Amino acid sequence: MATGPKDPAGRFGPGRAVKSVKSVKSVKSALPADPAQAARSGKTALPADPAQAARPGKTAASAGAAVPRQRPRPDKATRRRLRRRVRVAGVAIDPMTETEVVDHAVAALKRGEGGHIVTPNVDISRAVARDEALRRLVEGADLAVADGMPLVWAARLLGTPVPGRITGADLIWSLSEAAAFYRYPIYLLGGPPGVAEQAAVRLVDRYPGLLVSGVDAPPYGFEDTPDGYERVRAAIVAAGPRVVFVGLGFPKQDRLIAALREELPGTWFIGCGSAIAFAAGAVRRAPEWMQRSGLEWLFRLLSEPGRLARRYLVDDLPFALKLLTVCLFKRLFS
Repeated sequence: MATGPKDPAGRFGPGRAVKSVKSVKSVKSALPADPAQAARSGKTALPADPAQAARPGKTAASAGAAVPRQRPRPDKATRRRLRRRVRVAGVAIDPMTETEVVDHAVAALKRGEGGHIVTPNVDISRAVARDEALRRLVEGADLAVADGMPLVWAARLLGTPVPGRITGADLIWSLSEAAAFYRYPIYLLGGPPGVAEQAAVRLVDRYPGLLVSGVDAPPYGFEDTPDGYERVRAAIVAAGPRVVFVGLGFPKQDRLIAALREELPGTWFIGCGSAIAFAAGAVRRAPEWMQRSGLEWLFRLLSEPGRLARRYLVDDLPFALKLLTVCLFKRLFS
């Protein structure tokens, strides 16, 4: 095992040896030979409402009788942060910088506490506005940061500004840097076959000593079958990571996170969308000037017009324009 700074809390997962990844081949060797062999019988597919998910060892028949785990009362710092939240487009946003997000997660990891980071953008805000269950899913996250300049602009118009945009594509690097320093193993879930492995290689090249406890690229629709969901669940739980990047798209990634948090209460989960593909170099990110000016969506649209044209032009653009118009009128007449 590679050496490095010792974790002050002395918590490296469930006592499982984890190797530092140096190549795609070594990434593959870090995974269980057959994660399905670790699966237990009686599991169900990922529930539409994670609040109804069964506890470990429970079957679907007994899930309804399970008593939800009671969260401890938030400490003073957490209560202060919750009071500072900014509500934009029906979503509560934490007005934090990227450094503050990383520091918050690391401090919780040192205490043995996990969490969930969600990064709302225009597409997520539009979905939340139409679906109460999705709104509860986003509200249930520990941290919510704006991944979308329209949300940043809307917050400014409302007179409750947030420091700036924080994307999953940025957090995958900054949180991995912190994980490498404190020796917290990470796990990458998502992307086409081979992409998560390549992302792991590039992350380790950037941050030598980073521990990658596993990678996985589940097939499309895995969450709809008991065997598919159980294979993914068993592999993550067996790996025992402290930080998990889940790049499956909203709301699939966040439903999976909500279902897994009971079994890995000391792990931080980040719903990161295309961040794994960006980290692997499989998908190009927009130049920094386009990111800063709120034009990254245009770069992605020009790169993948067939996949993104309807989402961006038909669904998201009208929603963003309406949001900014409403916020402007509130600012002018309030």
